Amino acid sequence: MRKTLDCAPLKIRPPEPGDAGPLAVLAGELGYPTSAAEMRARLRAIKPSADNAIFVAQAPTGEVIGWIHVSVTRLLEVPLRAEVNGLVVGEAYRSSGAGARLLGEAEAWAHKKKCVNMSVRSNVIRDRAHKFYERQGYEHCKTQKAFRKRL
Repeated sequence: MRKTLDCAPLKIRPPEPGDAGPLAVLAGELGYPTSAAEMRARLRAIKPSADNAIFVAQAPTGEVIGWIHVSVTRLLEVPLRAEVNGLVVGEAYRSSGAGARLLGEAEAWAHKKKCVNMSVRSNVIRDRAHKFYERQGYEHCKTQKAFRKRL
C-alpha cells in the first residue's frame, strides 16, 4: 500500500546511531542486502567528513523512510564534482517527494563544497529512477559498463 506524505514536515537530517536497522532495510530495497551490524560499521567508517555526507528522511511519525549518501569526487580529468553514491526511499513512500527533498539536501551540501557538477549512476534496469533524475534536472550523459574485481 502506497503511503502519502506531506513533505513539509518531512525531516531531513544526518543519521543517528539508532538508524542502522532501518537504513539496512532500505539498502535491501535498493538491492544491496545489509545487516544492521554491517550498516552500523559502514556508518562509523564513513562518518560525516569533508568529502562525505549522509542524509536521512524521517516521516512525522518518526519512521526513517529514505536515505542518500553523497561524496565529493576528486578526479584529475574533471572539475570538482559530487556523486550520489546511493539514494533510496522505501517502496511505500516513493513518489511522495521524499527523494527530491533528499537529493536537494545533497545538492546544497555539494554546492557548499564548491562542486561544479553532481553526478549519479543508475543501473540500466531502474527506469523509474531514471525518470526521477530527469525530472530533477539531470541529463543522461554517458552509458558505460562497470567492472569489479574481488580483492
